[in-house]
Amino acid sequence: MTPRIAPIDPTDGAVQTALRALNNAHAAETSFLDHAAWGRLRDLAFAATHVPPAAGFMIAMAPDAAYDSPNYLWFRQGPADFAYVDRVVVDAAARGRGIARALYGDLAARARASGLRRIVCEVNSAPPNPGSDAFHERLGFQVVGTGSPAPGKTVRYYAKEI
Repeated sequence: MTPRIAPIDPTDGAVQTALRALNNAHAAETSFLDHAAWGRLRDLAFAATHVPPAAGFMIAMAPDAAYDSPNYLWFRQGPADFAYVDRVVVDAAARGRGIARALYGDLAARARASGLRRIVCEVNSAPPNPGSDAFHERLGFQVVGTGSPAPGKTVRYYAKEI
């Protein structure tokens, strides 16, 4: 059964709290967000979606977002035909149910409908995230570069044609 994808409703405080807590439980892979930062990120998003009630979520940016993440800006140096996955997190208890795959599928459909041709993202290489590397490679993502967006952190940049 394909998980149901829903927009993140900014008026649903319980969902906002649960998704932000899920994000912050994975701050090493994403980054910690307080209430205000979560709202700003969600509001900038091309796609801010989740699997209700809070099994997993994705926040992705369009190529023209007013967003200053070093990783996002790395992709902005190239062709502006992408949807940038800023973060995707699935609750540990919900893994293995196709949630991340469904979130990526929903993003691909949205991106194609908007005329975008690629989905891009980064995965930490230090600290390592081998599960995420393997997942993205299974989906057909290819490494297109590397970077060091912060002290002690390195990443692999991935892209996939859609």
